[in-house]
Amino acid sequence: MTTLKLVDRLIKLDTCSVSDALDKLGLTGAVAGISPMTIRGRVAGRVVTVKLGAPMEGLPKRHLGAGAIMAAEAGDILVVEHRGRMDVSGWGGLLSRGAVKKGIAAVIVDGACRDVDESLELGLPVYARAAVPVTARGRVAEHAFNEPITVAGHAVKAGDLVLADSSGIVFVSVEKAERVIAAAEDIFAREQLMAAAIDRGEPIGSVMDASYEDMLKAMEKNT
Repeated sequence: MTTLKLVDRLIKLDTCSVSDALDKLGLTGAVAGISPMTIRGRVAGRVVTVKLGAPMEGLPKRHLGAGAIMAAEAGDILVVEHRGRMDVSGWGGLLSRGAVKKGIAAVIVDGACRDVDESLELGLPVYARAAVPVTARGRVAEHAFNEPITVAGHAVKAGDLVLADSSGIVFVSVEKAERVIAAAEDIFAREQLMAAAIDRGEPIGSVMDASYEDMLKAMEKNT
């Protein structure tokens, strides 16, 4: 199945269902502590990576993130490794403008960002750990883009899939995406049936009985 079709299926889910599917399959990918800083909503796409670190000799002479923006395709999501750093920004307003012009769907920063109001006005979903006005100039440099990175302890590579919403972020390895998405679709459908039963007035105790807690285990037997 093509990446585009996988993204089309992924965007119909939520991060909670995908996180449950990862648990069910014994996989990791759910990230804590990175939240929407601008628009609240749901975004999904193919990952384009950016790796930031301390300035050093021999690094490319380009502004952090610029190469990744130029290499990205419409609908991609930029994911920035910044090792959770919150004393200095790893993303800013001019980068957001460039990302919007390129059709990038969202930006995820494992660290702080700045120019939040500008990104909000541009309509770009930005996820980060915090906002800070401090510039990256002289403090941070881009080490690479479209190479493997680490986000909150999770290995992420270019071409993987990511889903983000107000509950958090989940990364899905492209090699395992079909299996994870199929499991998440099953979980999501089951929970929608339970939600409908509650809306009809069925007692929540009977809807969410022991079978709810056993749902993932029961599904494993059928996988």
